[in-house]
Amino acid sequence: MARNPYKPKNRTLKTQGAAQTSRPVHFATGQIRIIGGDWRGRKLPVLNADGLRPTSDRVRETLFNWLQFEVPGAVCLDVFAGSGALGFEALSRGAKQVTLLELNSANAKQLKQNLVTLKTEKAEVVQTDSLQWLAKNNATQFDVVFVDPPFNQGLMQPTVDLLFKNDVLKSQQACLYLEQEKQLNWPNLPDGWACVKEKTTSQVKFGLFRLQCD
Repeated sequence: MARNPYKPKNRTLKTQGAAQTSRPVHFATGQIRIIGGDWRGRKLPVLNADGLRPTSDRVRETLFNWLQFEVPGAVCLDVFAGSGALGFEALSRGAKQVTLLELNSANAKQLKQNLVTLKTEKAEVVQTDSLQWLAKNNATQFDVVFVDPPFNQGLMQPTVDLLFKNDVLKSQQACLYLEQEKQLNWPNLPDGWACVKEKTTSQVKFGLFRLQCD
């Protein structure tokens, strides 16, 4: 059987793919800190494994400053949830509902436990391959979509392609957040979609994309 070119190898916390068990997951916990909103300062445990790359506090602070008027009341999707840093931050800042997609079963379990700890029913953790979920999604639409795929796996373009093919973005006012390796060009997006805000750190490039209406 031919290998799926979009399915990464050696998936740890922040990656997706069938080969996730080929490297050991260490169940000692690290933590993330929610930096704003109702749960500001709350620390949540995350599994500590090779390859874990939560979106940094600095990047999240910038991102949610960009989205300060869009997140309250929004329906959000965190495509490669990993530590859940983006999804939990959106919840803390008033998102109406957040769906977190995560393949790794142990990590998905930890995300669900963190939701219990936060005593919220405004989020759902779906243990799934993100690309397969997007390919099958024909009903649910979102106001804000976060895409922070694992590095060096070539997942950004196929993920973006599926988002638009299946109309995952809800409306002309929807926001798309992308985070990727610093040296890479942005993926191809449909006509009219453009990067409206962009920054880089020593390792990553992150940007906010919106449909530019005439």
